[in-house]
Amino acid sequence: MSHAAVSSAKRPSTLRGASLPKWSPWAIALGSVAAGVGISFAAGLESSVQWGLIAALVYILGTYVIAARVEGKRQAKDRVATSMVWVAFVLALVPLVSLIWETVVRGVKVLDVYFLTHSMGVVADSEPGGGIYHAIIGTLEQVGLATLIAAPIGVLTAIYLVEYGRGRLAQAITFFVDVMTGIPSIVAGLFILSLMLMWDLQPFGFAGSLALAILMMPVVVRSTEEMLKLVPNELREASLALGVPKWRTILKIVVPTAIGGITTGIMLSVARIAGETAPVLLLVFGNPFINNNPFEGAQASLPLYIYQQYSQSAGSEAAYDRAWAASLTLIAFVMILNLVARGIARWKAPKTGR
Repeated sequence: MSHAAVSSAKRPSTLRGASLPKWSPWAIALGSVAAGVGISFAAGLESSVQWGLIAALVYILGTYVIAARVEGKRQAKDRVATSMVWVAFVLALVPLVSLIWETVVRGVKVLDVYFLTHSMGVVADSEPGGGIYHAIIGTLEQVGLATLIAAPIGVLTAIYLVEYGRGRLAQAITFFVDVMTGIPSIVAGLFILSLMLMWDLQPFGFAGSLALAILMMPVVVRSTEEMLKLVPNELREASLALGVPKWRTILKIVVPTAIGGITTGIMLSVARIAGETAPVLLLVFGNPFINNNPFEGAQASLPLYIYQQYSQSAGSEAAYDRAWAASLTLIAFVMILNLVARGIARWKAPKTGR
């Protein structure tokens, strides 16, 4: 081999152009924050939102200018698109983090064992003391009954639409599910209220559960339907080719394969109805005392408790603190439901491999 060939073999490849180091986005971000704060001070801006928007704009422009000088305009456009995605993610995350932080800071003031294990009883809304035990009982019973009603109906409806649904009946069911998905919660409450007035019934917890079940059903149907559509048809065909009846194929193959997504969808629908206030306000009416029977008498719930504490006791610091503490409890309740759903989904997920 000649000396020129050996030299060319040892020479590093120059086909790859210059590129920014991996830490460059973080450096540009820090510089953009500093520039945004400096520009805001110079312009006399006091809003942190304005500071953040200026920093985001500087970050996008700085990314393009630096990347264009080092890597070229084509790669700079790619980096700008990536930076815009990150900026959008941060902008979406800021309100969520701010909401959780505000709720935690204000909610921990009165959130203790006493607050969780006592009701308002004879405590006035403007007085300190009292708790949310009665509201927790009401929420658990109302949401639990709504889930027992809506989850089986929603799952069976989705199975029919995916596995059996053909013709006008399936089209009609799909249409009404779409309509129910966007129905306002107050309409569901008014529908149950009209039935109560027809039968001369007094407010009770189960009436709220019926309205919540109406709101929950379309979410369960839609989420379950999408999960069942993701099950490969080859699994169904293999089971049917072995002579297994269709109902048994659905029960033993299709549903267990999609059980993780189905469970997650049900939990999301539970989180959807757990914070509803309008149906509960119309049908359950609220009760400062403990009522363990959802089929008789007015009953409390966490969303209604929050609404009442914040609206009926204007100027009372104790009522505001109880409202924030109840809000924190409701958020924790929804988070626990989601964690349980993820655990069930992983536990029930079909095992692959040997």
